[in-house]
Amino acid sequence: AELRYHNPDEVATLGADVARPREDFVLNQPGYENAAVLIAGDNFGCGSSREHAPWSINDMGIRCVISTSFADIFYNNCINNGMLPVTLERGPVEKLLEDAKVPGTEITVDLVNSKVIRPNGEEFSFEIDAFKKHCLLNGLDKIGLTLDKEDHIIAFETMRSEKFPWLDGASMKVPQKIAMYPSAGIWGKVQKEEVSA
Repeated sequence: AELRYHNPDEVATLGADVARPREDFVLNQPGYENAAVLIAGDNFGCGSSREHAPWSINDMGIRCVISTSFADIFYNNCINNGMLPVTLERGPVEKLLEDAKVPGTEITVDLVNSKVIRPNGEEFSFEIDAFKKHCLLNGLDKIGLTLDKEDHIIAFETMRSEKFPWLDGASMKVPQKIAMYPSAGIWGKVQKEEVSA
């Protein structure tokens, strides 16, 4: 929340205030400057379908956004980038907003048990897909999830190459050329030719 614009070379043409923190912005105010949970309004994230939306929020230190609803693409982009979007009914969100009016208030988000806990101990349960929860708890993005299955992938590729060698080109020892016969308008036979390296 320190800079509103990250290209100092263009500050002169855009106005000097773009590089100054806005004192009236809530995340720059004492008691909120290190917030990790953002409590938001309805249909949060509906303005952008790009991953830059959760990236920018994550860059401010936010790790969880609580709202009554989210744009679907934003919701999934949050998960894909390691940030938890929590959907709660309007009543609980309003209570959390009231709690957050006191700077420094701590709201606990318990992903393991799928609960949000107010400072007074009141709990609100939320739903999250088991697979998405697994990914968030284990810090797995799509690449990490794939690498988590690396042994299975290698075993499958080995089995496939042994059982169906033609699928990976292992049986093609000699490069092949496909000749076209323009007068007939059809593809000719595959001709094997030796090619020098």
